[in-house]
Formats: sequence, C-alpha cells, structure tokens
Amino acid sequence: MASKHNVSKPTTSKKQIKNLKRRFLSFFNTYRKTENPQNRIVLLSTFLFIIMGVYLFSVFHNDFEQVNAERMSTTPGMIFLGIGLLLFLFKAFYFLFMAFNYLRYKAIPSVADSELPTCTVIVPAYNEGKQVWDTLTSLAKSNYPKGKMQLLAIDDGSLDDTWEWMQDAKEKLGDRLEIYQQPENQGKRHALYRGFHLGTGEVFVTVDSDSIVTADTLRNLVSPFVNNEQCGAVAGNIRVLNNKKEMLPKMLDVSFVMSFEFVRSAESKLNSVLCTPGALAAYRSTAVHKCLPEWINQTFMGQPSDIGEDRAMTNMILKQGKHVLFQRNAVAYTNVPEKYPGLYKMFIRWGRSNVRENIAMAKYVFTNFREGNKFGSRLLFLAQSLRIIMSYPMVLFMLFFVLTHPLLFLGSTMLSILIISSFSVLFYAHRYEIKESVWAYTYSVFYTFGLFWITPYAIATASRRGWLTRGLAEKK
Repeated sequence: MASKHNVSKPTTSKKQIKNLKRRFLSFFNTYRKTENPQNRIVLLSTFLFIIMGVYLFSVFHNDFEQVNAERMSTTPGMIFLGIGLLLFLFKAFYFLFMAFNYLRYKAIPSVADSELPTCTVIVPAYNEGKQVWDTLTSLAKSNYPKGKMQLLAIDDGSLDDTWEWMQDAKEKLGDRLEIYQQPENQGKRHALYRGFHLGTGEVFVTVDSDSIVTADTLRNLVSPFVNNEQCGAVAGNIRVLNNKKEMLPKMLDVSFVMSFEFVRSAESKLNSVLCTPGALAAYRSTAVHKCLPEWINQTFMGQPSDIGEDRAMTNMILKQGKHVLFQRNAVAYTNVPEKYPGLYKMFIRWGRSNVRENIAMAKYVFTNFREGNKFGSRLLFLAQSLRIIMSYPMVLFMLFFVLTHPLLFLGSTMLSILIISSFSVLFYAHRYEIKESVWAYTYSVFYTFGLFWITPYAIATASRRGWLTRGLAEKK
C-alpha cells in the first residue's frame, strides 16, 4: 500500500504541471492572435525595461544603502527621512483602510419597475458627430419604464454635423426624445443647466455624448435613491469603449477599473464618492436645485469655472450633508483619447478641477456638515490633498535623484512600479481578463516618465479656463 501511495504523487504532480503548461500556452496563443504586433512590442519592451531596472537596483543596492546612510548623517536628511516614513505609514494605512471598505462594498440591486422614480436623462453634445446618435440609441434601448423616463439631448453650438445626427435620432425615437440647440457654444455646464431646468424627473441622469450604456444601466444607477433617502448623487461605473486597438485606451481601461471598481467602491462605503463622472452620473433633483445657482455662477480666482462641472456638483451635494454612492452594476462605455496630446490635456483639465474642488472642500469637510460618522470623508480629503501638496517636492526629489544617481533612480523606480502595479494587474485579472491586465505595468511606466508633470502644472495653472480638447470630433 505504501509503494502505491508513493507512486501516485509524481503522477499527480505531472498532471498539474501539464495543466499549467496547457493553460499558459492557451493564454499565450490567444494573446498572440488578438494583440497587434505594435502592442506586443510595447508590452515586451515594458517587461524588459522593468527587468533591467530591477537588475540595476540589485547591482546598485549597496549604493542605495550608502545614499541612505549619508542622508541620515545630516539634519536635513533625517528630516527628509522622517517625513518619508510618515508618508509611507499614512499611505499604508490609507490603502488598508480603502481595501477594507472595498471588501465591504456591494452594489445595490435594481428595484422593481413600480418603485423606480421618474428620471430625466440629459445628454449634452459638442462636435460629437455620429457618436451622439449611438449614445441616444443605447439610452432608448434601456429597460427603464418608458412612462418614467424623459430623454433630452442638447447641442452646445456644434460646428460639425452633431445637430443633424440628433435630428435623425429624433425621427427614429419620436416622442421619446427631445432635442434642443444652444444659440452658440457656451460650454457643457450651461448645456446641463438648461437640461436641469427642462427636466421634470425626480432624478437627473447625465450622460456624455460619447458614451454607450447597457440595458440595465439606468435602473441600476437610479435604484440607490429608492433605498437611501439621504442619497443625493450616484456615480456610474466607467469603462473604455475604444480599447480594441490603440495602446492608450487599453492602459486607461485598466486604470479606470482601479479608479472606479476599487477606489469608488471604497468611497461609496463611506458615503463620500468625491466625483460623479460626467460620462454617467445621477442626482436627486431636489439636491441639484438647491445648489444650481451657486453651481452655474461658480468662479475661481475671479474667473468663471467652465471645467470640472461634475466634481463641482458632487462637492456641493456632499456639502448639503447628502450621501454620494457608487453603483458598480451601472456601466457606461466611453471614448478616451488615443494620442498623447489629447490625454495630457484631459489630465490637465481633471488636475485643475481637483485643485479647485479640494480648496472648496476644505471649507466644509471639518465642520459638522452631515449627520453620522465623518471620518471617512475627512480621510479621503486629506489623502487627495496630500497628493496635490506633495507633487512639487516629489518632482524636485525625482529630478535631484536623476541628476545624482541616474542608474540607481531607474532601478528603484522600476522595482517600485513592479511591486505597486502588480496589485492593479491582479485586481483587473480577477475582475476581467488576464491578457489585458498587464497593461497596468505599461501605464505605470508611461505615467511615471510621461505624465509626472501634470499635477504640478495643473496647480500652477489652476485659474486658467478652457476645455483644451473641444475641437472638431474625430470620425468614430
């Protein structure tokens, strides 16, 4: 009996190895067939770059320890090390806190048709071309009760054929769609403002004109208002629509999954999602009308605010003491920039909005702005403020490190990317596909070396106006 038992172990081990080999080859072949050669080269380069960096770190490890020893021997070095240690401990605590709340998060299931409130869906559009027709058609296909849904499309003075596509959608959808045209381009905020005044629903839903929703999106997005009387706004779950070929959309899709399905899930458990995305969000109409005059007349350093309308609306609703939640099961697919100039302009716009709204949030977050526990809201504010405040010191430190120890900088940076980004890879692979998750590494390398300047620049230019990316729409 003992001999038989001993023989069976290698057999089982061989089967396991064979199964693992078969799964790996299957994954490799699938990836080889679905990814174009350019993307494969970029991914291969990413891994080679990281491997080279880790190797350099191992080679210069003694130098790294020597540099630290030299820093600790001086007063400024000890102060710097102390600050670094405090930041590390705060970030570690913050990550564990967010992970804990993410694990507690559950999306609210859809309520019955009879319980769903009336809702007004507002779609502002500017130079969107045929994409607006696709957006309106996808909304019309929603399984939301037709008698409870009002669909509005507002052309913000487009210079292309957006209005013609709206008219075509109107012919197809009939009374289910109302279309309006601004006399001139006034900006997305003014288009939404008009929609808020025209809307008759108990809940307002805003959808970007380059987004596509699933059939259950609207009812899932609106359901939290029924279950939670304190709910003032709900953020939708945003995925990338144009991520089939180009590299930047593939990277952003992994980034969006982390930003929404991890970060906003955790924020939702704290009733304090900091930003309801313009691509898909819902607001209780009474909460909107309470802050509408302040929102439309918002200024920053004496200039009218024409960006960040979604973050501003979220901030003002949080200030009312309302809960802002996230619905993972309410999905919208949206187009993102495919080229570097479009991407950095989008990030600059987001960065400026973050600076402005963090200043606005600082005025109320430490007051008794709502009933119940406010620790989570305050911690989220501190974490975001810290990222903004530390952007300049981090860039200066990086430049100093590059000039004094370039190889050591490269090695330590690549090792950090490998460790930190692996969480994003594992998270995305668990939620979706393994073969797409590896783009998290490429995105981290790209952001570290190609977009590190965004936040410092956004701070320095926070008062500037302009959408930056609102040119004629590309053919989609």
